[in-house]
Amino acid sequence: MKKLMNRIKQIKFVLKYGRYILMLVPLLFIPIFNSLLMYTINYNVKAFFVPILFDICYIFLIFGLSVSFKEKIGKIIYIVLTSFWLFIFLLNNIYFSMTKTVFDYVLLGSAKEGSGYFLDTILNCNPFVYICFIVLVINLIVAVKFFPKNKKNNYKYIVGVLVIFTLVHAITPLLLGKANKSLKWSSWKNERNIYYNFNDSNKCLRIAGFYEYNIRNFYVNYLKPSVKITKEELDFLNEAYKEEKNTTNSYTGIFKDKNLIIIQLEGLDSWIVSKEHTPNIYRLMNEGINFNNHYSYYNGGGSTFNSEFAINTGFITPLSYTKNAYTFNKNNFKYSLANIFKNDGYKVNAFHMNTGEFYSRTINYKNWGYDNYYGLADMYDYTDDKYELDTELINNTEFSDLMMEDKFVDYIITYSGHLPFSSSKGVCKMLLDMDGDTNPHTEEECVYRQAKETDDFIGLLLDKLEANDKLDNTAILVVTDHYLYTISDKTILDKYKNTSNNLINRTPMFIWSKGIKHNDVYKVTSQLNILPTILNMYGYEYNKNNYIGEDIFDPNYKEIVFFSDYSWYDGKTYYDSTVTTMNDSINTNNEYISYITKKNDLALKYDYFKKK
Repeated sequence: MKKLMNRIKQIKFVLKYGRYILMLVPLLFIPIFNSLLMYTINYNVKAFFVPILFDICYIFLIFGLSVSFKEKIGKIIYIVLTSFWLFIFLLNNIYFSMTKTVFDYVLLGSAKEGSGYFLDTILNCNPFVYICFIVLVINLIVAVKFFPKNKKNNYKYIVGVLVIFTLVHAITPLLLGKANKSLKWSSWKNERNIYYNFNDSNKCLRIAGFYEYNIRNFYVNYLKPSVKITKEELDFLNEAYKEEKNTTNSYTGIFKDKNLIIIQLEGLDSWIVSKEHTPNIYRLMNEGINFNNHYSYYNGGGSTFNSEFAINTGFITPLSYTKNAYTFNKNNFKYSLANIFKNDGYKVNAFHMNTGEFYSRTINYKNWGYDNYYGLADMYDYTDDKYELDTELINNTEFSDLMMEDKFVDYIITYSGHLPFSSSKGVCKMLLDMDGDTNPHTEEECVYRQAKETDDFIGLLLDKLEANDKLDNTAILVVTDHYLYTISDKTILDKYKNTSNNLINRTPMFIWSKGIKHNDVYKVTSQLNILPTILNMYGYEYNKNNYIGEDIFDPNYKEIVFFSDYSWYDGKTYYDSTVTTMNDSINTNNEYISYITKKNDLALKYDYFKKK
């Protein structure tokens, strides 16, 4: 009899608390299934427990509220909230199945544009998404069927649930560590920065978990109070960006309807280019239009991406407030290089060895209007570091075939000139091993060997263009992202450059096309001048005020380059804070720099072109 009573008690215990376990099953497995279906988001979070804690927080909230009310109300709360999250689970995973990118709620604003592809997206979705969804729905039905009996509202529990949720939710982000107080190139992978900015959906899911990601993403896009623009600022921007057509000149339209390749060289400094070390680059430079006074200057965190940002959008990292260039991936850049060429029927793609997650390139390039960002490391499973070699961009024929569209713009970012410059590790060692060279090499010798690898890539690219009958109809712009500040032995730079001020940022830039007349241009130029100059050379009409820089060949071109500390150089005078003797020319240039940096910073801050 005693055993029977114990068995009955056990059954009652299971019946009572088993109901609660059934309620938890779908809430627990939604984030678990989501993680399994999105396993390809290979972003490693140091504080791995943070997304788990966020998920537990929301599960506790839903569960706590549902069981704190009397049965009828609690059941409605549970059904509504769990059904909502099941829908979000399905939406996220259908979108991810198609794009390999987590759904961003900013896309709701363009839902109408994608409605034509909705049915195809559903039909071509990963079938495991639907299997998981069906399993979760069955779990929900069972949980509702055996919902716990509760005859009254327990308001103490309700208050307790809300208080505990609020406190834990507020504390959890602190576990991600400290955010960067100043701009750093690596801010893009600082977990606290990612959470604060919340503009790279794949990374954000990894640090926030399923529930928090969706709530915060919606909040940031639609509910977060935005900084209100003042009437004075709006009037300034309206005046700064008023319509003013570009003026024509002798270079207007010389490349009209040609393909375009922009090659952004990693760290290939001006002193490295020579007939001996980089024969292909040297030849193209001396056959094409060579800009002898070009500056690819460092501003903000991450000088490589800053150059990409400036060349593609015509803007630079803000100087008056702290925000990295790669955090503006939700701004509207309707007048970007990619958008203008794409509107003219070009296929526009970007190519690099690195993953699209680095600097959030996949998201940024898509936002700038590119059809695709292709990364060797994303697309192929290399068993060694061969993908770091620039020649692999061409030698991988499947990859380089993507560069040869019928009518194309390719943005190619090289890598082999990246540090370390050591014969015992990195790209230099790999190249020396391939050469069969076992001798130790100096840092300078490694710089030259790595530059030769980049030069060999350009030679292979020219050969591929010719083999595909595209060389005659293609213009190639080559520009270095930054001077070689990554070299350890700074005395090497002292041998070749003026290292006393920002003029150290002088780097190569030239434009080549078969048969073009060689010209040495000695005007001062920077990354900001590239986009309007290209548009002019391709014969596009555009509002010249849409860009911070100007067409280099414009008869009224303002010859000046400025740096992140507000120093500047106009080809004659270098000005910085040490200059005490002022004159009208210096005052005029200072006012000009103040004007264009304000124009740049406010336009980015308020996403001016979204409303224009």
